[in-house]
Amino acid sequence: MSRNYKFYNESGLYFVSFATVNWIDVFTRQAYFNILADSINFCRTEKGMELYTYCFMPSHVHFIFRSTNKDPSGLLRDFKRHTSKKIIEAIVNNPQESRKEWLLWMFERAGKKSATTGKYQFWQHHNKPIELWSEKVIKQKIDYIHNNPVESGFVTNTIDRKYSSARNYQDDNTVLEIDSIGFFE
Repeated sequence: MSRNYKFYNESGLYFVSFATVNWIDVFTRQAYFNILADSINFCRTEKGMELYTYCFMPSHVHFIFRSTNKDPSGLLRDFKRHTSKKIIEAIVNNPQESRKEWLLWMFERAGKKSATTGKYQFWQHHNKPIELWSEKVIKQKIDYIHNNPVESGFVTNTIDRKYSSARNYQDDNTVLEIDSIGFFE
């Protein structure tokens, strides 16, 4: 792994992206989005996560965050571990999940290829953390995150993506609360 993709500054502000194994489009049902949102809320209240920007896409997640406990790697590890267990459990228990057998087969197949996972592997192992060091770079990453759904063709306007902090930047906190970066006020 390159030096560019590690958490070196424990109190730093980081941009991270992480995807499901094989880039599987899992986040297509409300129940799975709720697990991500609930897990973020828990991390914000109980684990010292400061979340500044986010976007949930069908196969991946983007964050700009900081760990007030000075453990960004552990925070992300715990978030991914918890969400993977909860989402797989939700898939197993969802009678409306038409792709249930295929999804579970794909996650189990990925789990068999990795010595560090249990029966299933849900997330890819890497997070690609990039420390954000200037206002210019922070704004660039915020624009990237908020424009991801537009570039992917899901919406025509950034604020139309329900699971994106672009809505928060327009004073719409109905999905998730975020922390203020400070220079946008």
